[in-house]
Amino acid sequence: MAEIYDINVDQLRSFCPKLRAGDKVLLSGCVYTARDAAHKRFEAMLDRGEELPVELRDAVIYYAGPTPAPEGKPIGSCGPTTSGRMDKFAPRLLDLGLCGMIGKGERSGDVREAVVRNGAVYFCAIGGAGALAASCVKSCEVVAFDDLGCESVKKLLIEKFPVTVANDCGGGDIFSEGRAKYAL
Repeated sequence: MAEIYDINVDQLRSFCPKLRAGDKVLLSGCVYTARDAAHKRFEAMLDRGEELPVELRDAVIYYAGPTPAPEGKPIGSCGPTTSGRMDKFAPRLLDLGLCGMIGKGERSGDVREAVVRNGAVYFCAIGGAGALAASCVKSCEVVAFDDLGCESVKKLLIEKFPVTVANDCGGGDIFSEGRAKYAL
């Protein structure tokens, strides 16, 4: 039976061994947005031996490209993007200490193996619900690659952001488990 957890990002690393695919989490704390263009820049910086503009150790990256904030709000629509586009970058970032990722859709075998190897977690957020996601964002600050616009790296302070554990550090995978459960 799936559990429901209320977790602060600062304590996520210690919670990872308890989390199982299918568990529901209300996540609070600091996360960073980064999509394709930012990941390409991360990769190039690492290849050149440069330091990344954000500290990855125990951090969470949310695969999102938020829209500009309407008057009186910290952020515009902020739904997840398809995680598979970041699969070629994710194992390296996990090996550098990344603790969690938020997005939508399945991950490659290499990413799932890196999640297990690093005691991390991959969460799925609700696709098509950018306004719901935005309602959980309390502040937003561009911290890198401002020239990328909506794909810049942003530091978000989130509160009770609803996610589901899709890949856990024990090798659990909600996608394959779900298919197997209903296979004929």
